[in-house]
Formats: sequence, structure tokens, C-alpha cells
Amino acid sequence: MIYYISIILIGIGVYGLLSQKNLFKHLISLALIDTAINLFIVSTGYINGKEAPIYSEFTPIANFVDPLPQALVLTAIVIGVGVLALGAAMLIKIKEKYGTLNVEEIRRGDK
Repeated sequence: MIYYISIILIGIGVYGLLSQKNLFKHLISLALIDTAINLFIVSTGYINGKEAPIYSEFTPIANFVDPLPQALVLTAIVIGVGVLALGAAMLIKIKEKYGTLNVEEIRRGDK
């Protein structure tokens, strides 16, 4: 079920990238795609009936969930926040220079 939700969210993000003319909406669509991919990766590491990978004397190692997808997603979240902050800073500079975030108006202003 969670796989379908991830795929739907990726589709919504791609639709937002293709249909919108506002750069802020593009940035939000990219953030949505990033979150959906992280959700998908975390859901692939989940195994029903297994426990968190916290070692104790009473829990056999074979009963753990794979911690690698969680570590990868944690790294991806940090990188995603950095990219989002950089994109927001770029949007501020574009808004200051052109007075708009509409792609078509920016293109007309260059010519």
C-alpha cells in the first residue's frame, strides 16, 4: 500500500513540474518528489514482524529490519534540505532581479 502512495506522490510532483509556470511551485514539486522517494526507500527496508536494529542479548540478529535504507534516507533528507534551502535562496534572487517567479515572464524579460 505504501508503495502506491509513494508512486502517486512522485506522479503529483512530476505533474507539478510539467504543468506549473511558477518557480516556487517547481521547488515545492521537487521537494514532494524527494519526500516520496525517501518514503519509498524506507518502505522497502521494512519487513513485517521484524524489530528495529537495536542489539540486545535477548534479540537474535536474524530478527532485525535492514538498517541500510534508513541510513541512506537520513543522508538524503539532509541533502534534500540543503538543496531546498539553496533553491529558496535562488528564488529570492530571481524575484529581486526580475520581479516575478513566472517562467514565461522571465523569458520575455531577457529578450
